[in-house]
Amino acid sequence: MRKRSVTIDGHRTSISLEDAFWAELSGLARARGLSLNALVAEIDRARGAPQGVNTGGNLSSALRLHVLGELKKRSGTNISRA
Repeated sequence: MRKRSVTIDGHRTSISLEDAFWAELSGLARARGLSLNALVAEIDRARGAPQGVNTGGNLSSALRLHVLGELKKRSGTNISRA
């Protein structure tokens, strides 16, 4: 587990995630030409939107679900939203 500080819309916040999730998020950001902060901010904004994955409030969970969704897209597996 690694805690990192990120800036979302001008506000600093700390997020704890396993190293594997940080690595995957960094790769996703790089592939889209975004900074890690920009990708995290995008995921944060989307988690409350109707088309986004709503985790009920926890940003760390939203980031993990985003990574899971992207990996499932690559593998052709449908993601179930409980």
